[in-house]
Amino acid sequence: MDICPNDVLVMKKKHPCGSLRMIVLRSGMDFKLRCEGCGHEFMVPRSKIEKNIKSVERSEEKEL
Repeated sequence: MDICPNDVLVMKKKHPCGSLRMIVLRSGMDFKLRCEGCGHEFMVPRSKIEKNIKSVERSEEKEL
């Protein structure tokens, strides 16, 4: 699964604040995510996140 920084992940399970949407800050073996609801930043292993993704909303970047 190809996930890039600034993509928005819609998760299957809610964050404790009630939001389902997470912004990708960094990707690799671990993902650094920011909750859109409360702004909490956290790191999660790729294997755990990939199982819980419902959909990916790509960031619109202009190509040169």
